[in-house]
Amino acid sequence: MNKLGVHALVWAGDLTPESTRKVISQTKAAGYDLVELSLHGPKVMDLALTRDLLQEHDLEIGCSRGLTFDADVSSEDPATVAKGVAMLEEGIRITSELGGTYFGGILYGAMGKYNAPVTAKGRRNAVDSIKRIADFAHQRGVTLGMEVVNRYESNLLNTASQALAMIDEVDAPNVVVHLDTYHMNIEESDFMQPVLQCGKRLGYVHIGESNRGYLGSGTIDFAQFFHALAMIEYKGVVTFESFSSTVVNEQLSNALAIWRNLWDDGMDLAKHARQFIEGGINAAAKAKAHH
Repeated sequence: MNKLGVHALVWAGDLTPESTRKVISQTKAAGYDLVELSLHGPKVMDLALTRDLLQEHDLEIGCSRGLTFDADVSSEDPATVAKGVAMLEEGIRITSELGGTYFGGILYGAMGKYNAPVTAKGRRNAVDSIKRIADFAHQRGVTLGMEVVNRYESNLLNTASQALAMIDEVDAPNVVVHLDTYHMNIEESDFMQPVLQCGKRLGYVHIGESNRGYLGSGTIDFAQFFHALAMIEYKGVVTFESFSSTVVNEQLSNALAIWRNLWDDGMDLAKHARQFIEGGINAAAKAKAHH
């Protein structure tokens, strides 16, 4: 059975000590194995407290973030790229200090809508930056996940095949593809081929509904996706991600365009999601066994 995770934004919009306590205890209470922390405001984090709480509740940790336009490693400006690399190194350092082994997200560019395609030089800068930080991460036992996102959040990696091509160029053992059903629903032709294409290079999975709300309330073909995971014998983490205007993170909510309230009870949402994902994974495993 895969380790199941939940994104901290289901519980709280920041990582102050009070919020961190809530995030970690609620994650455990909802029955998850892992909590994913978004490092979009790392300044207020109490790393020692967070590490203690994770141990106390026997939870694993994954970290994620997206870069900003003033710290974009796919920029043509060397100073902007350097700022992005520093931000990524900070994320890797925090991940390893918390005892985590996974740092993913939009690590290859800014998270936001670009008004032009990426340039050849900008793409080269992104590849070179990932090469550099892959080495930095490798020394700390951290795997990097290139999260494939939709066209409104990146102009670089919108499909699994684009991510695989970039990973081929980076050529580092600790760089993997991170697929997210919400983004796949917008950019991929189905939920099967991208997963099969990634195979062993799929390292992390986000489960999100088409409207970012309750699983099963939208249009995503989760049965197909879970079948595909079973076919490649995916052993990694499966993390539930959902956003509502009820829980606001200054940096993230506006970037992700969370304008509507899709739920107000995070615990009900998270317990429902856990059951839904576990059920889907189990059904696909049974179908594969009787194939």
